[in-house]
Amino acid sequence: MNSSAPILRAQKIHRYLGQGEMRNHVLRGVSLELQRGTIYSVAGPSGCGKSTLLYLLGLLDRQDDGELWIADERMSVASDTERTNARNRLIGFVFQFHFLLPEFTAAENIMLPMRKLVRLSKKEMRDRARQLLEEVGLGDKTQRLSTHLSGGEQQRVAIARSLANAPAIILADEPTGNLDVKNSNLVFELLCTLAREKGQTVLMVTHNPDLAKRTDILLRMQDGQFIS
Repeated sequence: MNSSAPILRAQKIHRYLGQGEMRNHVLRGVSLELQRGTIYSVAGPSGCGKSTLLYLLGLLDRQDDGELWIADERMSVASDTERTNARNRLIGFVFQFHFLLPEFTAAENIMLPMRKLVRLSKKEMRDRARQLLEEVGLGDKTQRLSTHLSGGEQQRVAIARSLANAPAIILADEPTGNLDVKNSNLVFELLCTLAREKGQTVLMVTHNPDLAKRTDILLRMQDGQFIS
């Protein structure tokens, strides 16, 4: 793999939602390249296509037209199985709502992506979960049920979970949207610091203009397209 090549390339991506007269052209020929080790933000009004784009780039949805490559793998023509494998290997997700399983401990939630990839032994998974919780400042809460954590702590566990398989790309959809100002700043700085330390790429959708301006590159969307 060429380390100087973009980790992700999208060319003229189109996406339609709805049927008949209600059909909506959500993404209108979007193109972008994401470089390794760079923090990007996507900002724009509600309904402009930000989250739709994130789900397409994260292989959770398919485009109607256009091309997508991740780590030099052509995902636009890949089978569902190939896309699932690529998603588990290459992509970590952080959402506005953490989606932790309430009956699982912090460590067990982090181990879930590792179990899907089937690379590590149980001991190795537990050790990695413990290490990641240390990195997000929750090393003393490995056995704490997620329901017994604060909102900011739950989102930090979600960040640790997104890093579980050492993905090349982290996609974050409003990762601080459900937090107060103090925890928003903490979670944002933590996500960016960890990604930079590990040479990972972050693409973050946010309505917070202050956070967006603190990323390496700010991309603005309007009506399903990037604007200058």
